[in-house]
Formats: sequence, C-alpha cells, structure tokens
Amino acid sequence: MTAEISLFVNPTAGRGRGARAAQPAARALRDAGYSVRTVLGGDADDALRRAREAVAAGTGALIAVGGDGLVSLALQAVAGTDTPLGVVAAGTGNDFGRALGLPLRDPAEAGRIAADALKNDGIRELDLGRVGDRWFGTVLASGFDSRVNDRGNRMRRPNGRLKYDLAMVAELAAFRPVPYRMTLDDGIEREIEATLIAVGNGPSYGGGMRICADAAMDDGLFDVTVVGDCGRATLLKVFPKVYRGTHLSHPKVTVHRTARIILAAPGLTGYADGEPLGPLPLTAECVAGAVRVLGRCPVPGRAGAALPRQ
Repeated sequence: MTAEISLFVNPTAGRGRGARAAQPAARALRDAGYSVRTVLGGDADDALRRAREAVAAGTGALIAVGGDGLVSLALQAVAGTDTPLGVVAAGTGNDFGRALGLPLRDPAEAGRIAADALKNDGIRELDLGRVGDRWFGTVLASGFDSRVNDRGNRMRRPNGRLKYDLAMVAELAAFRPVPYRMTLDDGIEREIEATLIAVGNGPSYGGGMRICADAAMDDGLFDVTVVGDCGRATLLKVFPKVYRGTHLSHPKVTVHRTARIILAAPGLTGYADGEPLGPLPLTAECVAGAVRVLGRCPVPGRAGAALPRQ
C-alpha cells in the first residue's frame, strides 16, 4: 500500500464545510504517517478526470471530502479498481457516509478512521448499483421524489433545502400516481400504479430518509421499495415515517429484492445518489463487491429481517 493518499475535495460542499473539513482530515492522515495530496477540479468533469488520474497513478486511497455529489464522482473513479474509497462527510445529505457508519460532522475523526482502516486491514468490499456506465452507492429514485428534484432544480430561489421543501409542496398539489412497468430478475413485467419506486443499494437518501431501510450493501441485491397508488392524504401520512423506516409496514408499501431491474414510466427522470441519470426507462444492476471502502462497517445484513423477497 503506497503511503500517498489523495484527498478529493469539494470546497463548496455544505456551504463551505468541504473546504473546512479538508484540513483536519488531512492532518489526521499525516499524523498517521501518510503523505496527502489534494485533488480539486474546476468543475465536475475536471474533478472526475483528476480523480481518475490519481487512481491510475496508484494512490493508496481516494478520500472524498464533501457530500453525496462528490462521493458519486469518486465512485466513478474507484469502482472496479483496487483503490479503496474513504469518505469525510461534509455535505448536506451524507447518506453514503451514514451507511458506512462514519461521523457526519467530525472530519478529524473520519480521517483517523480512514487511516486506521488502511493500517489494520479494515477495507471492506461493498456492492454498487450501475446504470449503463454510471455507478451509484445509495438509492435510485423515481416518481414523486424525482419530480420534487426536477422542480427544485428548476427553481432559482430560495437556496438550500428550503427550495426542495417548497418544491415538495408544489408537487403534492399537482400529484398523480404514475403508471410504471417494472421487470425484476424473474423476467415478469409488472404494470403498476405507484407514487414512487426507489431502488436501494443503500438504505437512505435525502439526508437520512430510510426509503429502503433494510437494504444491505454487501448482499448482491437491491431492495426495491414501491409506494403504491395512494392519495395526497395517505402520502402525507406515510412520508414522515420514511425517516424511521417504519413506512415499510404500511399496506401501500411493498419491497422486492433483485439483482437487476428495468423501470419504465412516462415523463420521469431517474436520480441516483441525488444526481440525475436521465429519463426512464432505465436498467439498473447490482454489482457485488464493486468498491473497496474505508469505514467502521457496512450497513448490517438482514439477520432477523422479516421482509420476504417478493
């Protein structure tokens, strides 16, 4: 293992938390005996190019300092390689870092965890989702939630999370269930009316909403959460439960487990790790052991889980 580590930094993540988090994380890595090189980019394409160059040059690890958007870029650079990925969570959502059991507001501790994992064989292999040549670590969203993203991305103001709260209110007012066609590993095409369908490699999106609460990141399968045809009143009742994952027991919610899924629906954009993938139809595959990560532990497995595979 080379002693040089690449710190992949988004200085604007979390309204500047990314830039502030880089220094204590780098200090913790240097204190552990590693040489630290910072990787920045002028824009997303440039940042990804530089991250891929660092991986190709044999960096000992690529450590993403930022939010889920930067982690998504980092995954494109390290997936399918031997280079481990570390995360210093410094964004708004931080769902990938949360899934790894990492501290969300302690960059020095996150740096120490990464260094300890490198020194003490604490590297774990986790699954990733793949759509075409794009990799994702947490959740592929489609339906009501992706429409909220679409609307929020079109809004110039206000800034931050308030924009998406207002977008959610507007989408609720215009809400209609979506006619989906969904094909799983069994090859059967299911035609269903649904509020949303979320394809989870990891359990949460949107900063801790546990939409696929029982998803394990090391079992080679997606958890597919289908929120069925329900009215606004039911949706308003169910949606707050997503933060605890207790929505899964609602009669309008079903969960399927599959290694591959084809989703088709008119007028919907798919989002993965909060980033737009493009319009449906989309085909997603769960690739077992696609990334090596530095963390305390992956999302736990399903010991004792009560949900049957459907």
